[in-house]
Amino acid sequence: MAGIVKEFTKGLWAEIPPFRLVLGLCPTLAVTKTASDGFGMGMAVIFVLALSNLIISAVRKIIPKKVRIACFITIAASLVVTVEMLMQAFTYPLYQSLGIFVPLIVVNCVILGRAEAFAAKNPVHLAVADGLGMGVGFTMSLTFLGAVREIFGAGSLFGHHVMWAGFEPFQFMVEAPGAFVCLGVILGAMNFLTAWQNRRKKAAGQNACLACAACALAPAAEEQQS
Repeated sequence: MAGIVKEFTKGLWAEIPPFRLVLGLCPTLAVTKTASDGFGMGMAVIFVLALSNLIISAVRKIIPKKVRIACFITIAASLVVTVEMLMQAFTYPLYQSLGIFVPLIVVNCVILGRAEAFAAKNPVHLAVADGLGMGVGFTMSLTFLGAVREIFGAGSLFGHHVMWAGFEPFQFMVEAPGAFVCLGVILGAMNFLTAWQNRRKKAAGQNACLACAACALAPAAEEQQS
C-alpha cells in the first residue's frame, strides 16, 4: 500500500509533469486559454495515461524489446481514438475547442515517457498508481495555468465573470506569449519554494545536530563539576 501511495503522490508535486519533468509542454501552452480547456485536456490525458500504463504493464513481458515503442504508440493510439469518440459524443464543444491536440495525445511525451520509464518495468498496480498520479498532476497544472490566464486575460473563471466591473482584461495573457510568461513565472515560484523548503530542512537538521551534541556533552560537564 505504501508503494502505491508513493507512486501516486510523486506526480502531484515532486515529479509533476509540466513543472518538474518539463514534459508535455505543447498542450500545456496551447490549450490553457481557459481553465475548462485545461481541465478537459487533463481528464483526457488521465484516461489515456492510466489505461496505457495498465495495459503496457500487463503485457510487458510478451512485448519484444525491438518493437516496444511501436507497441506503446499503438496502445496509446487506440485509447486516444476512444477518448475522441467519447468527447465527440458527450462534450463536442470541448472537443472543438481542444482541436488537434486531442489526437496529438498519442505522441505526448508524458504518455510515452511513463510507458518506457515506468510501466514497462513495474507491476500493474504500481503502473496504474503512477499513471493516475501523473495524470492528476498534469490536470492540476493545466487547470491552474488556464485559470490564471483566463482570470487576467478575460476576467472570468470557468466561463463565469469573477473580476470587478471596471476590470480591463490583459489580452496578452490569452495569447501565445502569455502562456510562456505564465509558465515561466510558475516555474520560478516553484523553484523558489523548493529552495526555501530545502534551506529550512537543512537549518532544522543543523539545529538537531547541535542539540544532540549539547546532550552528549552534558554528562561530561556534570562530572567535571562534581
